[in-house]
Amino acid sequence: MAKVIEGLYYSESHEYVKVEGEFGYIGITDYAQNALGNIVYVDMPDEDDEIEAEDDFGAVESVKAASDLKSPIGGIVVETNEALEDQPELINQDAYANWIIKVKIADMAELDGLMDAKAYEEFCNNQ
Repeated sequence: MAKVIEGLYYSESHEYVKVEGEFGYIGITDYAQNALGNIVYVDMPDEDDEIEAEDDFGAVESVKAASDLKSPIGGIVVETNEALEDQPELINQDAYANWIIKVKIADMAELDGLMDAKAYEEFCNNQ
């Protein structure tokens, strides 16, 4: 069973949001990194890019497949996780510790449309 962490918000496309104040850290879930296998490249947006909820903001490539990243929320990219440029496999080691982008959240109400840990676990079990 993939690891799911309480207190995060989850999307059906297997991204998570960790909220700290007005910022959200977005990454892929443990379930997603498991399904992808060994991650070899992470394509990230530029800082100051504006992203909308449900928009693609990058991609994760593994030896098996490439997968677009869909943003669970809208906002302005304030930081990308530069460590992933040289070590994309960090996501395989701990998907939750290795977020992909940090955004200034445009609308906190968008979080209401995402799943909590319990709902996401049930969602994964039914995949």
